[in-house]
Amino acid sequence: MEKSKLAQLLLTFSKEELRELAKFAATPFFNPRPEAASLLRLLSKTVLAGKPLPGKEQVFRQIFDKEKFDDHRVRMAMTALLQTTEKFLAVRDFLHDKPAYQIRLSKVLRARSLPVHADIAWKNGSEALERRDERNAEYHYDFYKFEEEKFRVALDTPDAGEANLQALSDQLDVAVLSRKLWQGCFLLAHQARYNADCDFGFLNQMLPFAKKHLHLPAISIYYHCYLALTQPDENQYFQAFKKDLIAHDALFPPSELRDLYILAINFCTRRYNEGDHSFLRDQFDLYKIGFDKNYFLSEGVLSRFTYLNAATNGLVLREFAWVEDLIKNHRRHLDPAHREALFSFNMARLEYQKRNFGEALQLLQRAEYKETMLALAAKTIQLKIYYETDEYDLLESHLQAIAAFIRRKKVMGYHRENYLNLVQFVRKLLVLNPLDKKEKQAFREAVEEARPLAEKEWLLGQVN
Repeated sequence: MEKSKLAQLLLTFSKEELRELAKFAATPFFNPRPEAASLLRLLSKTVLAGKPLPGKEQVFRQIFDKEKFDDHRVRMAMTALLQTTEKFLAVRDFLHDKPAYQIRLSKVLRARSLPVHADIAWKNGSEALERRDERNAEYHYDFYKFEEEKFRVALDTPDAGEANLQALSDQLDVAVLSRKLWQGCFLLAHQARYNADCDFGFLNQMLPFAKKHLHLPAISIYYHCYLALTQPDENQYFQAFKKDLIAHDALFPPSELRDLYILAINFCTRRYNEGDHSFLRDQFDLYKIGFDKNYFLSEGVLSRFTYLNAATNGLVLREFAWVEDLIKNHRRHLDPAHREALFSFNMARLEYQKRNFGEALQLLQRAEYKETMLALAAKTIQLKIYYETDEYDLLESHLQAIAAFIRRKKVMGYHRENYLNLVQFVRKLLVLNPLDKKEKQAFREAVEEARPLAEKEWLLGQVN
């Protein structure tokens, strides 16, 4: 029972939702199987009490009383309740979406040859759609569907000759453009992340036409985003994307804003990795606004990668006050499984940058780093502190520990070489003659040419 689809679904329900579901399941129109309603009462009581769900035999006794146990009947009751519960979720969601409900009602009434009734339903739905704040691609497609239904309702009236086909055609253009540009931007992101081969269809042929609709944020934002991603050296496209995104954020739902901000931030990250540091401040602006408005939260949870990357950006820019506020105030939004390790690691990075080495070491030793890459990053901070404080004996032992850790954890490929190269170059630093200019220059050149190599800038900084 515990592992069944039914149990997994019901465990997501709140107390109020279980009450609403009980009313729904008690209606024969939605649930023709009374044993499903009985099963729901039993399971709801168990879920609300926080107790383990009963086994099938116990369920059978509660529902069918003294009859002989029949596993098939229990499974049929479970299936019926699962279907009823899924139906409840779909119906409730549909009824809460007034525009969708009204346009469906308009179609049903039109099919019954009731154009006046259909027109009233259409107007109610259209007004509900316009009351929404969002003006994204989904809105434009919904608006097109209303324009199409308006046209079909008009065909059944004496005013059929006045049906505005041109408006319908124009709105279809907007709906397709906005959705295609949206899809294109995320295809590009997918292509870059997974080195995938993507077909963009006729999107590039649509761009000149899209340029005529830049007064619509759903088109202008994704138009400039697409051009920024495909022509990264043309800075004006990213700046237009960023400007539109900040200016029109009220027109997009939170989940879409999160995706847009991550797209923009990842663009800045790629430029930084390619050697262009001019987007660091743009990236900081996006992080700052995104955190101020809680755009990065998904169901109240903050991605640990966003938490780490935002702190990195702020530390590079030496925005220490903002970074400290970020680390402390958004700690509670992290998944509890990673919370303390990430908090201690970010605070240690902050204290290291502020040259508070003792506090940084204490923070690093406070948490257990279960993830290999986070553990290596923490060990790297310790490495730098030992070198910068002339604790060479500790450093030598630490370098041996890092190398052993890598072998034990079987860090493979890029990351294995990355950190083993770091260990190798720090050992070279330890025997480097600081007064020998030729030796220092050879070290610089070796660091510059090494691929891959963690902390390349820090290594170069030690001989400059």
